[in-house]
Amino acid sequence: MKLTIIQTGDVPATLRPRFGAYPPMFQRMFDEAGQPFEYETVAVYDGAEFPDATQLEGILITGSAAGVYDDYPWLAPLRAFIRSAYAANTPMLGICFGHQIMADALGGDVRKSDKGWGLGRHTYEVKARPGFLATDLPALSIACSHQDQVLVPPREAEVFLGSEFTPNAGLVYANGRALSLQPHPEFRDDYTVALAELRRGKAPDGVVDTAVASVATGSHSQDMAGWIGNFLSR
Repeated sequence: MKLTIIQTGDVPATLRPRFGAYPPMFQRMFDEAGQPFEYETVAVYDGAEFPDATQLEGILITGSAAGVYDDYPWLAPLRAFIRSAYAANTPMLGICFGHQIMADALGGDVRKSDKGWGLGRHTYEVKARPGFLATDLPALSIACSHQDQVLVPPREAEVFLGSEFTPNAGLVYANGRALSLQPHPEFRDDYTVALAELRRGKAPDGVVDTAVASVATGSHSQDMAGWIGNFLSR
């Protein structure tokens, strides 16, 4: 299966020499989870032309420093692309910003949260158990880095992961082929820590310190990678 990565942003420039770009993070994540996709990357944030969503085998929309409320010229075409993919039942996954823009395009409400920065490893309660989520665990811990949140999910979406901080952290859609997550299963611990430290001075020191310490909590990222890989390829 070929997975088309719709790249909507990149690793911060100061961290890129050490950690690389976002698309290889996803490739490594799926490889380590035993999900051997083929890949192509379309850097829409950098002016690349959108492909025909109805002709793709699978779609992954990455994270970004952008917000759905920004006025970048690629945002309106991205919304149209998402709606086209959804209508065609093209398998589609959104991560962080991808989660937010999918919700925005399909009728939800996304804004900058008054709760502030979510950083480090957060733990999310399993609110529902769609078929792809092959676990009996009551909660899953995955890294995150965000201020914006899906405040109201689209009517087509069911919440399957949530926490007090991020009530709508995981959404699965009624067409059975669209799925999105606020957290980042593709982040390794060293990048999670480096990204949290980069927010020092923007996020309160206490939030950053807690984020750095949080990577001592066990991660379910590889499990989630396997589950979402199965969702895309089934």
